[in-house]
Amino acid sequence: MLTKMEKIKVVDAIKEDVAKAQAIFLTNLVGVTSNTAVSIRKEVREAKGKIVITKNTLFAKAVEGTEYEELLTGLVGPNAIAFAFDDPAAVAKCLKNANKESEIVTLKGAFCEGKLLKSDEVKALAELPSRDQMLGTLLATFMAPISSFARTLNEIKLQKEGGTEVAEAKA
Repeated sequence: MLTKMEKIKVVDAIKEDVAKAQAIFLTNLVGVTSNTAVSIRKEVREAKGKIVITKNTLFAKAVEGTEYEELLTGLVGPNAIAFAFDDPAAVAKCLKNANKESEIVTLKGAFCEGKLLKSDEVKALAELPSRDQMLGTLLATFMAPISSFARTLNEIKLQKEGGTEVAEAKA
């Protein structure tokens, strides 16, 4: 049993995490082996997230008066909360991968960017590429015309230096 002071500390810690989080995911880790749970926590931590497991009443107390209240009030049974502090899709992907390894881990719902998400929507979010992958794709798209122009200029330079040999070699 937690003492009243310990409960207050847990609620305060959850309030801090809620204030910093871009998204919150409702899941569970009950029935997962300790090694698997540690690896899931490590993956989520690497994705700049955090997993918290405590009593449902403490979750509800911590989110009283916030937009997350709808997701975390009235919980029944064992639950865990995953916080995404940077990239919600990366944390969702970690939880989805954990579900592949151990079907015990489920995505029950989430709250992301002011919107309550159902489990299907959370799975769709997990399918998105990570933030870094999207930025890389965007950068490649921006750089494509410049790269093409540079290759064309280089070909013209090579043709002028070597005469028609380069054009014949390509044909």
